[in-house]
Amino acid sequence: MATQTPLLTESCFLLRMPERLRQMSEDEFFEFCVANRDLRIERTAEGDIVIMPPAGGETGGSNFNIARQLGNWAKADGTGKGFDSSTGFTLPSKAVSAPDASWILMSRWKKLPKANRRRFAHICPDFVIELKSPSDSMPFLESKMEEYIANGARLGWLIDPDGRRVHIYRPNRTVVILDDVSSVSADPELSGFTLELGEIWNPDAE
Repeated sequence: MATQTPLLTESCFLLRMPERLRQMSEDEFFEFCVANRDLRIERTAEGDIVIMPPAGGETGGSNFNIARQLGNWAKADGTGKGFDSSTGFTLPSKAVSAPDASWILMSRWKKLPKANRRRFAHICPDFVIELKSPSDSMPFLESKMEEYIANGARLGWLIDPDGRRVHIYRPNRTVVILDDVSSVSADPELSGFTLELGEIWNPDAE
């Protein structure tokens, strides 16, 4: 039997899997996620399962706002494809992660077989965003950001609404922290994309 251990927060759990279940095939893991579609499920590089509940209303609204801004830019720009928080990716490390928002160069995306694109595509996004919810821990999210960068992401943002900070990750660079800024630019990796943060800092503002 797998043991369930809290993973840094009260609402996020790590299921430590016995060795035979760590070898769950990709099809079996996909079916497991489909059977538990009300949960956000990820898999570590070691084969353990990370389970997170659906986002709360405030966080969900902010996620929607972020995905909308990224999607509008991606459609106008045309060089890549944007994804929302429901999309899981199989990283080179074999971890399966679902950023809150992400973007991939179209030239990289189209190289993937169509069947692969329909599951947890074997690719690390070029750009990832993680939005901290009240129940998330910073060490857990920081480790996810480091894993994205180690697996090929060229730019990553960890957004902390409570602290009003944006942590910016790039390969072979020190993490840059922006305090209480009104917007953040993704140049040069995503030329012309700027995320407006007003509604993220103040989600109930009218």
